[in-house]
Amino acid sequence: MDLKAFRKKPLLGILRGITSSELQPLFETIVASGLQAVEITMNTKGATGLIKNAVMRYGKQLMIGAGTVLTLKDLKDALRAGATFIVSPVVVPPVIQYCARHKIPVFPGALVPQDIYKAWQAGATMVKVFPASCFGPDYFKEIKGPFPEVELLACGGVTPKNLPTYFRNGASAVAVGSSVFRKDWLAAKEFHLIRNRIQAYLKALP
Repeated sequence: MDLKAFRKKPLLGILRGITSSELQPLFETIVASGLQAVEITMNTKGATGLIKNAVMRYGKQLMIGAGTVLTLKDLKDALRAGATFIVSPVVVPPVIQYCARHKIPVFPGALVPQDIYKAWQAGATMVKVFPASCFGPDYFKEIKGPFPEVELLACGGVTPKNLPTYFRNGASAVAVGSSVFRKDWLAAKEFHLIRNRIQAYLKALP
């Protein structure tokens, strides 16, 4: 993952439950939209194969990572498939520490201050505050008070309308999933709606 490029366009797409038949048209849509970073979650059926295929086809155009990484086995399977960054919904110290040692960008999930700090101390690139909508943008400002050095990624309930507020209150990046990569849009092959939704988020970035 090119962290410098990600910081310039700090939007991460979460792909969960996609199928092999959806991969090519979906990734073509993602490339066309201007989004640069996406994760395929490890609880997606055939995740490692999807990651490998995506990296082979689109690895030069996109930063492709693995999400919902909960064990060292998940981590190593994802890295073998070609994932260039790792995302988790919770704090898994062995996963974070392995990534930190091997200079692999890692975004563990946390919500309360104790876990946010624990993730950062373990070597997180950014801490994914999840679900961010539980406390909203004001929570980010409160967290940055005692932890100004901790970089935060907002995930869960971020919309194009409230996205600027998250950044003003201390978020360094945001992640979006089911609100963009909707199952009904995928089933109906309405990829233009996905593209338009991604671009609405990109336009809202500071």
